[in-house]
Amino acid sequence: MNKERTKVLDRVVLAGVGPGFDKQENDPDVQEMKGLIEAAGLELVAVMLQSRQKPDRATYIGKGKVEELRHLAEELEVAGVVFNVDLSPLQIRNLEEALEVDIIDRTMLILQIFKDRARSHEGKLQVELADLQYQLPRLTGRGKSMSRLGGGKLRGAGEQQLELDRRYLRKRIQDIKNQLAKVEKTRELHSYRRQRQGFKTASLVGYTNAGKSSLFNAICLRAHSSGQEQVEADQRLFQTLDTTTRNVKLPSGRELLLTDTVGFINRLPPHLIAAFRSTLKETVDADLLLHVVDRSDPLYLDKMAVVEEVLADINAAGKPALVVFNKIDLLDQPGSHHEMTNMVAVSAKTGQGIGELLHCIDSLLQDIS
Repeated sequence: MNKERTKVLDRVVLAGVGPGFDKQENDPDVQEMKGLIEAAGLELVAVMLQSRQKPDRATYIGKGKVEELRHLAEELEVAGVVFNVDLSPLQIRNLEEALEVDIIDRTMLILQIFKDRARSHEGKLQVELADLQYQLPRLTGRGKSMSRLGGGKLRGAGEQQLELDRRYLRKRIQDIKNQLAKVEKTRELHSYRRQRQGFKTASLVGYTNAGKSSLFNAICLRAHSSGQEQVEADQRLFQTLDTTTRNVKLPSGRELLLTDTVGFINRLPPHLIAAFRSTLKETVDADLLLHVVDRSDPLYLDKMAVVEEVLADINAAGKPALVVFNKIDLLDQPGSHHEMTNMVAVSAKTGQGIGELLHCIDSLLQDIS
């Protein structure tokens, strides 16, 4: 890689593709992609939108747009183009050859964020598993972007090398699955011990950046948590990946095990859901789900629906749940919420409503045998 390219390694263009996309830079999908790009530590320098009903098999965006995108990438001296969709191996290879920059599709971008954020041994294993499972069927189309985002460990030419790469990936995937199976057994043992001790459990779930970790910290601070350290929380998407559990004391004096885990997102890559199965089992096994919602988000109802879909995917739908409308301090009219049962409004930032939330949790758990 030459020096000029190294200087602009983190500069990227976002290529947005979808029905009616040509003049809609404020489209929620585009805005979410911008957030993902920022979370990945990349610098977004331009957005090129295209309205397209049916993708081009070879390049997804068609020859005309490829040429337009090539000129834009050259002019801005970017190192990569990020697509808001998942591309086929053929499309990745053709786009890389035509544009001579790294091509990053939506799943690659999310995987990169997860790699950067995973801190625990289990979390790192889960992300590596998802990454390898995503790479395996794409080895024939692997180019610069797959090598870079995948760690650059699988290089070689010819069918013989390709088969060696496949064999390596399959072996590593099985090894990680075996390690995660041991972790899951240990987790199940801890869960069994908690049940025998009579502990009730609650799990925070919600769309990424809904303020789950901030709320987790606020609850622990208010409820005299036994845990010393707070979890990291800021405005970046997928700030929290690793599961954290704290023992908190409710108003009645009963003790509760409260868990914070990874946030959800629209079109969450299935490989990630599968890889994080043991982590998400904390949600499946919880006595109570606290569905945290950013009430200041105009699309909060749509994002609530996405969370419900993911909960259904992991067999956690239908569990006792309490909707927690967060960030009410950002509302022009704090008292105006969507009417629903089992709902409480709070602000993790100011502490407003945290006391009422703890009483609601206490009351709901008394009704759960």
